[in-house]
Amino acid sequence: MTDGGSLDMLAQARDLQKRMGRIQKKVERAELTATAGGGMVTVTISGKLVVKKVEIEPQLYDSGDRRMTEDLVASAVNAAIEKAQRLMAEEMKQI
Repeated sequence: MTDGGSLDMLAQARDLQKRMGRIQKKVERAELTATAGGGMVTVTISGKLVVKKVEIEPQLYDSGDRRMTEDLVASAVNAAIEKAQRLMAEEMKQI
């Protein structure tokens, strides 16, 4: 037999699970943008950490510095991922 306290805990657990699901969906729909190199590279990712867009300013191509371009792209992607992680952490604080 289940007492009232156990039923309350189950209801709270279900409510928490629903709220977490809503937060996860909200974060997954988000798009986060980060830049590197003073705006020379811009990366947009989804909350699911999928890269949606990479924009590279033409003058960066013109410089011919492949290593710098690669470093800036990596930096912008990492910055966007950090933003997504912060967004998820902030949303989870609400629970």
